[in-house]
Amino acid sequence: MKAELLARTKEIRDDGSIVEVVIWSLPEPLPPSVHGFKYRLYYGQAGVERVRYDNERGKGDHRHVNGLELAYVFELLDKLLDDFERDVQEWRAP
Repeated sequence: MKAELLARTKEIRDDGSIVEVVIWSLPEPLPPSVHGFKYRLYYGQAGVERVRYDNERGKGDHRHVNGLELAYVFELLDKLLDDFERDVQEWRAP
């Protein structure tokens, strides 16, 4: 079985910010992650990353918020998307 693209979206909002979501289903987990997904969720503006969730071989699941890299515990895709949206909303809040 090959990796399967589950979602790929990119939205450029009226304020110029960018929201991009890319999620793959993998035939086996990408160590040290124990789930079968590879993902990158991005929010930023004018080349400045504000929020990013991703997982990569050797690092596993983590998120970046305002330049800080923080651990992230992956549970479900829906929760991942909810957590990302929450961080984006918190960043945008005045």
